[in-house]
Amino acid sequence: MKKQIGIIAVLICLALGASAQKTRPAGVLTPENSTKIHEIEDTLAILGFVVVNDSIEQERFAACRQLITTLVRALKVENSFRYPFERLRSLSILAPPDSSFRIFTWQLFVNDSTYRHYGAIQMNQRELKLFALRDKSFEIDNPAPVREVLSPDRWYGAVYYGIREFDTREGKKYLLLGFDAFEFYQRRKVIEVLSFDSKTGAPAFGAPVFGKEHPEDRRMIFEYSAEASVRVNWDEQYQLILFDHLIEYPSPFGRGITRVPDGSYDGLKPEKSGWSFVEHVFKDDFQETPPFPSPVLDTRKEKDIMGKARKKNN
Repeated sequence: MKKQIGIIAVLICLALGASAQKTRPAGVLTPENSTKIHEIEDTLAILGFVVVNDSIEQERFAACRQLITTLVRALKVENSFRYPFERLRSLSILAPPDSSFRIFTWQLFVNDSTYRHYGAIQMNQRELKLFALRDKSFEIDNPAPVREVLSPDRWYGAVYYGIREFDTREGKKYLLLGFDAFEFYQRRKVIEVLSFDSKTGAPAFGAPVFGKEHPEDRRMIFEYSAEASVRVNWDEQYQLILFDHLIEYPSPFGRGITRVPDGSYDGLKPEKSGWSFVEHVFKDDFQETPPFPSPVLDTRKEKDIMGKARKKNN
């Protein structure tokens, strides 16, 4: 199993590692090139489905290896950045509003307690320029995942489902929202920070942008029970990243203490140079003590059994 994972990781570096030196932005995708990628996309869609859904481990690994090489073949077509890959449903493909890049991510189910993530960043260029992402989350111990700036070769793997660009004193950065299936009993969601070196253009993950409340944090990781549903997403109405407030709770699987939502929400509010932490966004949904039902019997002298006021005797 570990050997197969290692082979796929090496394959990613070989397939995605080479990048073009020219920096011309992607132009119009010709009909001929669009048709060429469209034909390759048929194969990619099938491989992606097998990676996610096949019940046989060897088939999932084989499909993942072939998916990488086939995706690179499609992206090598000139101006492939303009192709949307709308039928590639098993992969997440996100681009920020400035369209400077797009990021591909997907996960491979290894067994009941293990997932591996794969991905690549394609820059907005006429010729192919990719940065391979190698998932090393399983080698990073707490609290390093939260406090360490990571390179593409030491990526905290996740499947990204949301992206927000924002400005800082050091330049533009991007907030990525991701899901990590993690293991059988526990799940994780991640708020990641992506930036690019102004000189080399190389990507880096993690930055201290979470305000004075979390000065040491380079990313935020929410670990919770697999039976819980946890929200971590941008809320357009309130103009902030809204996420469940988690509390400790006995694991329903008999595995000690886990974390679950308590019904209240925290958030991250965009500021001039980063994000500020907002505790208990909705003040009325937070109570120091749990609510109890009204003591109905204590009111029996004032109300009848139907809850109506009793008539007073003269």
